[in-house]
Amino acid sequence: MEAVIIDSGGANLASLQFALERLGAHATVTADARAIAAAPRVVLPGVGSAADAMQRLRRSGLADLLPGLRQPVLGICLGMQLLFERSAEGTTECLGILPGTVRRLTPAPGRPVPHMGWNQLADARADPLLEGIGPGEYFYFVHGYAAPKSAVTLAHVDYGEAVSAVVRRNNFWGTQFHPERSASAGARLLGNFLGLTSA
Repeated sequence: MEAVIIDSGGANLASLQFALERLGAHATVTADARAIAAAPRVVLPGVGSAADAMQRLRRSGLADLLPGLRQPVLGICLGMQLLFERSAEGTTECLGILPGTVRRLTPAPGRPVPHMGWNQLADARADPLLEGIGPGEYFYFVHGYAAPKSAVTLAHVDYGEAVSAVVRRNNFWGTQFHPERSASAGARLLGNFLGLTSA
């Protein structure tokens, strides 16, 4: 099993690489467009702001490459948000692979922003990425922006509103949570991703 992790400049790259290698994968971290285009599976992680992340992707030419990929692609946290058309964080134009706008979460008493910690999936549609994972499963979140529940949502969590936790369109998947920090449920999801192949 092989996967390429896009070098997005985040500090979580090593932990993600280690999580995939623990599952028996050969995981390479790179920003090389040719290596990414040739990889059987691609992971787009991300931390920080959408504007900075998109600037890095445009500078490296990856913003043009990514929407045309045909192999399984998994966006994680900010990487998932970048799959959408735009982000309200700085009114950023994103990759446009998924329809919709990522919006800032609304803080409330007992519900601080960023949303940080464990939360349960409120639902889970049947999908190969979620095989063996059902409603009530806990995953670890760290985010201040989120995609509202929509037609591309496979599973959502409640945080004052229904926000997308897992999304999919064709060969592009995304998780708002960090599977590499989500114990056995996260390992199961990453293992499912490693089992995906191009159509």
